[in-house]
Amino acid sequence: MISYTSSKNILKKGVINIKDEKIKSINSLNRVTSSNIYSSINYPTGDNAAFDGFAINSKDAKNIKKKSNQKFKIIGSIAAGTKPFKKKIYKFNAIEIMTGAIIPKGFDTIIPIEQIVFSPDTENAKYILVNKKITKYNHIRFKGSDYKKGELVVKKNTIIQPNHILAFKSLGIKNIKVKKKINILFFSTGNEISNSDNIPDWKVRNSNNHYIKNLDQNFLFNFKNGGILRDNHEKIFKSKVNKVLKSGTDIIITSGAVSAGKFDFIPSVIRSFKLDHFFKSVAIRPGKPILFAKIKGKQKAIFGLPGNPMSSAACFRFFVYPYIENILGLKNEKPLKAILKDDFLKKKNFTRFAKSKLNTTKNGKIEVKILKGQESFRIKSFVKSNIWALLPAGKTRFKKGEVVDCFFPNHSNSALA
Repeated sequence: MISYTSSKNILKKGVINIKDEKIKSINSLNRVTSSNIYSSINYPTGDNAAFDGFAINSKDAKNIKKKSNQKFKIIGSIAAGTKPFKKKIYKFNAIEIMTGAIIPKGFDTIIPIEQIVFSPDTENAKYILVNKKITKYNHIRFKGSDYKKGELVVKKNTIIQPNHILAFKSLGIKNIKVKKKINILFFSTGNEISNSDNIPDWKVRNSNNHYIKNLDQNFLFNFKNGGILRDNHEKIFKSKVNKVLKSGTDIIITSGAVSAGKFDFIPSVIRSFKLDHFFKSVAIRPGKPILFAKIKGKQKAIFGLPGNPMSSAACFRFFVYPYIENILGLKNEKPLKAILKDDFLKKKNFTRFAKSKLNTTKNGKIEVKILKGQESFRIKSFVKSNIWALLPAGKTRFKKGEVVDCFFPNHSNSALA
């Protein structure tokens, strides 16, 4: 058995290579960029109006005295999305302009519609009246004031979010280079596992399969169900691993049959292959029997998770997901820091992943309460929880008021970055 810290070091060394691909930017949600993305245009693409109103040349209003009205002749109207106005502009001309419309040459400032006085009246307007000096460049969005051509939009190794897609579409970025999605093949194990909803008391519903499957969008992978391996399927599993070595699958994950029982065949099958990196059993609770292996000479990795649902969930969150982050080139997620609401005791030499509830106090402090029911078979406390508290090895007692590391169960902490 090794420490949690040692297991993380092995995971960092046992990386597999994930190739790049080009995809349409509008279909890139939750994909990881494999190169920097730059703007190919200036944005805005031209000087345009920030308000509905009238455009004039500020020089024409330079010498206007207070309480004296200067007439500006209305020469037309421009809406957003129409071709630029190209008629000749004369002194004391004004043009009605809508938000987003390109400002014609010869005009350099906007008077908002709320400030406009018409002549002779609103319905028969031929002029606008200006009775004060108007400064240059009022209410204008300048070409390239948001993005300059060639400016960085999204850095390499970024998880694409909806705000990025908005930028890609606005800037005309059609295709981007991303890491291929990781392909995970998942096997449940055990004669007791059933895909049926109506089962006798001695059977167990196949929940681990569905839990991990429903994390695929949040945790950057494609999920494929490999089915259930029964207690006598040792040879079948070895055959399936051999097929995976020739397939597009990147990671095999098994659930159950990973400990030291009579029917726990996963470790012996994995050890029959040549391996670059390997560990079996980590000083953690829950999830101690976890296994990891990197196949020698192949870009394939295997995780053997415990069959207990809470152990499986914890091991996926604290072993599989950090591994996925690493091979996609992402920075390690940072823990969320929270203050312990109550004292907590654990075994000294074990790292504990505790089902917990995160709250904000009246004073605005982030507080975490470790819930009752930490036994690995208990689902109720997991349902009530909204965070994993990580309590490191090396100490037994954690006192009220101590700051501890916390991790969201169903998505990365990086979502807060």
